[in-house]
Amino acid sequence: MNWKETTKTLCFTVLAVLVLRTAAFASYYIPSESMVPALEVGDRLVITKWDYGYSRHSLPWGLGNLLPVSSTRLFGNSPTRGDIVVFDHPQNLGVNMIKRVVGVPGDEIQMRSGYLYINGALIQRRAIRDYIYADQTGREVRVREFEEDLLGLRHTIIERSDHSTADNTPVFHVPAGQFFMMGDNRDNSSDSRFQTMSYVPLENIIGRARILSFSLHTCPDDAPHLTCAPQRILTLIN
Repeated sequence: MNWKETTKTLCFTVLAVLVLRTAAFASYYIPSESMVPALEVGDRLVITKWDYGYSRHSLPWGLGNLLPVSSTRLFGNSPTRGDIVVFDHPQNLGVNMIKRVVGVPGDEIQMRSGYLYINGALIQRRAIRDYIYADQTGREVRVREFEEDLLGLRHTIIERSDHSTADNTPVFHVPAGQFFMMGDNRDNSSDSRFQTMSYVPLENIIGRARILSFSLHTCPDDAPHLTCAPQRILTLIN
């Protein structure tokens, strides 16, 4: 194979990868505890991009941030409340985040004493068990696990207490074209409750978390009392 053929092959390969990662799939590594218990630090996810259409943020490797700011989205569809999505941080472009969609355009969101209210209605939750995990520094964290009924979608959350920093908030009015995101680890998640993130525009959403392809999360052998997720491969997320 001469250098011209080699160059063509390399260019075709790069183009194919670019198209595939722009239009179809991407991978995401869970770096923090904000989505425990649904997702653990070390989980590797497959993200599908066609669910919500495409914007400049759909381009891989942060290439979209080199393009002019635009709210244009091709084949745009809105996330549904309860979806777990990956998005480009609205105030720190180039930093990808993963959270659960809690509020859609037009919603009113509020936390009162650790309980979630949507449009003035209390979101019911049911205590399941005590939950003990080791954080990223190895420190033991004791919380409570609850099943929350997010207006028809049942999922689990954990709470350290009902009196933490963001357990009492003003009413958030979700603007048109934007979404309110929260982590399932309610007392250890930087999300739309804080001004450092606030609402997430639709154009910033990269894709929907679909499959947990594999997990590097492990439980210490000498700490059997910890609540640890089992090793999981090819597991559907939602």
